[in-house]
Amino acid sequence: MLTTGTRTTVFAPRLQALLNDHRGIDLLRLDANTVGVAAPALIDQILSARAATEFERPTFKPLHGRSIPRDYALKSMQAIGRDVRTAMKKQQPEKIDLSGEWPHVGHVFLRDLILGGDPYRLRFLMDRILELTPKLTWAVIATGALTSFKLQPGASALATLTASASTYADRRYAMGLYRRTAAPVCFTISTLVANALWLGAPFDDAMSNRNILYEALRLLPPSWNILRNASPEYCALDSRIGPDDDVLILPLVSHRDTALWDDPEAFRPERWNSLNPDDHPGFLPFGHVSERCWGQNMVIPLAEMLLNILRNDGFAVSPRQTVATVPLAGLLGVSEVKISRR
Repeated sequence: MLTTGTRTTVFAPRLQALLNDHRGIDLLRLDANTVGVAAPALIDQILSARAATEFERPTFKPLHGRSIPRDYALKSMQAIGRDVRTAMKKQQPEKIDLSGEWPHVGHVFLRDLILGGDPYRLRFLMDRILELTPKLTWAVIATGALTSFKLQPGASALATLTASASTYADRRYAMGLYRRTAAPVCFTISTLVANALWLGAPFDDAMSNRNILYEALRLLPPSWNILRNASPEYCALDSRIGPDDDVLILPLVSHRDTALWDDPEAFRPERWNSLNPDDHPGFLPFGHVSERCWGQNMVIPLAEMLLNILRNDGFAVSPRQTVATVPLAGLLGVSEVKISRR
């Protein structure tokens, strides 16, 4: 449980157990074949020991049994990068209604901002309901891939890349990659901004959006764990790691280490006036320096823009809401935060 101001954040039991049992401990056995690591020095050693395999990459792991080559993944990220830059140049209406339940409202806004010109069957792949089960996602993709695409002017660069697929099998693959590429951008940004609002709004006018976001990334890192499957390199680093042990790196815990952070449970954006997020020990919101998330340079600027809109238009957490939960999910964040204009 985390209390900031008048609001209380309740973590799922397994997440709370990690915070209770693992803080200040460099390595902890989580189960018979998994160890958790939160000490910066050991984290650096493990993540530098070898590159991530295709099965350990969070976004571009094999898609329905088919590998995603690195050059194809890069083309997809370059395409969504162009789409994000185009979206950020758009003139926004003076008043945008962003009230409602976050992060859902933010996700829909970003989807329409970045991909609003795409065919419906592609935009539907961004619907959060598809998070319920991979089978549902693949059924929607399989249906949408039955016919070729007809793009209208204003379609995204990512949609253009997707539409180049000429066969049914390639269209399924391309549509799956469309979702794999675009959905994490919108999901992550909307969750990050919702976390920031919940943890700290209303903010001091002088506080920078970037510092607010870094502090939200510290207390509620969307990527709260990094998995590395069992590998002989890890046994050589620490005798407590067995040859069959998977390793779970835990930014959720290292971001709260009292040896690394002053008053770690407090939401203090001003701490980033004197800290460097790129090299501060144990700070891993976008992965390790050896293999940084490709989306970092999209997430932060777009999240800054969205947070700026909310602050300028007087949006804040409803004063009637004092408790929010953080479910156990791949993307860490508060759920069902009620945002309204003050």
